[in-house]
Amino acid sequence: MKSIDMLVKKALEYKEKGLSEKEIGDELHLSPRTITWLLTRGMRDKKPPIDVKIGWRSIGVYGSRIGYISSILSDIIVEELDKRGEEADSILGVSINGVPFATLVSEELDMELMIYRPSPKRKGIGAFSSNYAGVEGKKVVIIDDVLDSGETAKGAIAALQDNGGTAVLVAVVVNKTENDDIVGVPLRALIRARSIV
Repeated sequence: MKSIDMLVKKALEYKEKGLSEKEIGDELHLSPRTITWLLTRGMRDKKPPIDVKIGWRSIGVYGSRIGYISSILSDIIVEELDKRGEEADSILGVSINGVPFATLVSEELDMELMIYRPSPKRKGIGAFSSNYAGVEGKKVVIIDDVLDSGETAKGAIAALQDNGGTAVLVAVVVNKTENDDIVGVPLRALIRARSIV
């Protein structure tokens, strides 16, 4: 129970700093429903949702470690695109945790870099940073750290379509689902982690 108490404490600290439940989930690598459960201390639902906490701080504290993981993601991306006879010309990093991986993958594969900011307020569809590559007419690989419900990836795919781009692959470090695609877009992960209950 100590680890649950620590998660509650961290979630409350982030909430006091003004982070949304989605942002808290991104920071703690937990689903939004688990964050809601932690913040309400189970007042609504007595049993916690089934979830897997992913902690990759040991990777994130050193750029070289992020680089090693990014090289593996690059290899997986090339393998998947070749297998499907597909091409891509841009890498999209989902803010905030997908950006370091996407930046290094973009460099390794010599592709343009895009940055996407999810927005829980705009029906799940976020915005692209204008400081990076444009979307129109591009075939895009979406990169994030952890895939939980898939809502962020769905928002990125919809935003790409709305702006004239096409998602050809979603690549994540950890996939917490059984899914092999997100709304028809192939999904590949370095690691698949899920609870067996």
